[in-house]
Amino acid sequence: MSQPEIVQSVLGEEDVVTRVHLGGEDELFVTPTRTLVYRAEGLLSDESVDEFSHAAERLSVKEGRRKAKLSLDYGLDGSETFSMSSKRLDDALQPIVEGVLAAAGVTDEDGERVVQTFRFSELTFVVTDARVVRHIGSAVWDEDYESYHYANVTDLEFESGSVATTVVLTVDGRQERFKIPNEEARLVREKLARALCDYHGVGSLEEFRVQMEKARANDESADADADRDNTDFGAGPDPLSANPGELSDEPANATRAESDAPAEPSQQTARTQSVEAPSATGAVAEAKQAAESTATESASDNVADAADLGFEGSGFESAADSESADAGAVDADYAELAAEIESLREVVETQSEQIRYQQELVEQLIEELRRGR
Repeated sequence: MSQPEIVQSVLGEEDVVTRVHLGGEDELFVTPTRTLVYRAEGLLSDESVDEFSHAAERLSVKEGRRKAKLSLDYGLDGSETFSMSSKRLDDALQPIVEGVLAAAGVTDEDGERVVQTFRFSELTFVVTDARVVRHIGSAVWDEDYESYHYANVTDLEFESGSVATTVVLTVDGRQERFKIPNEEARLVREKLARALCDYHGVGSLEEFRVQMEKARANDESADADADRDNTDFGAGPDPLSANPGELSDEPANATRAESDAPAEPSQQTARTQSVEAPSATGAVAEAKQAAESTATESASDNVADAADLGFEGSGFESAADSESADAGAVDADYAELAAEIESLREVVETQSEQIRYQQELVEQLIEELRRGR
């Protein structure tokens, strides 16, 4: 399909990634670096092209029942906004998000594509063919984001709940958890699981887990081999072949007096040792008996001290029961606090929806008044 001449002159040599019909003859052209909004000639305006660079620090969306507004914030250079039909927002937003992420260096410029962009209240969840980008806040994207590359992902699970489904992404040994509405859970699962499996060259999450388990086993084996290599000191020096008796021999020219010669034990010495042995045994027995007596007296004193301090009998059991009761009270308080927070969140969401609806009514009234002029 041919492009308007004015659009071709603005594009130059740059290729168009996505082309979105905005109604009538108006169109939106998205390139890797910018978005062009073409407005056809009308009764009150001439043909025009507005250009919006993707090198933005923040991307915001305000969506009404009929119209949606996209704002690109360029920091000190200000911001720019353009509008379109709400029905066309999802078609236009995905390629714009892709361009903004590439311009910010979040994704690789060499062919990395956005598979799907999900917006859940204040959670934006972008699935590309190489990573997941998560942003929490009123904006669709700003510099406060988190990115998880598939090369570092070792597991992916989905925990179903009554209202929301929790996506559990294991990255570098830690779990990243975030909730998505149940009505979108199936689509998120299909897009994310397919992108992750395609990146790792497997056909399903089961095959992916098997692959990760094999890689983990290989790493553990390699670490074990490295540990064995580090503790192998090789062959040590040969043991000395000298005879211990030889080491104690004196030199041949050594002189020694007769008094230095070792004397053989006499029979009198042997008899003396045999008499002293029973005495030593008796001393050991007496020392053992004294130690046991001292230990008994010490234990008796310690039982008495415990009684004086109030730790006797069922006091220990009462303390344990008290700790258990305190833990139960803390759990009850936590559950009550969680319920109150959930209730407050619902009230805030309801009020936000009412304010949004009133704002749409005001915008609709202004537009109708302008048309009446």
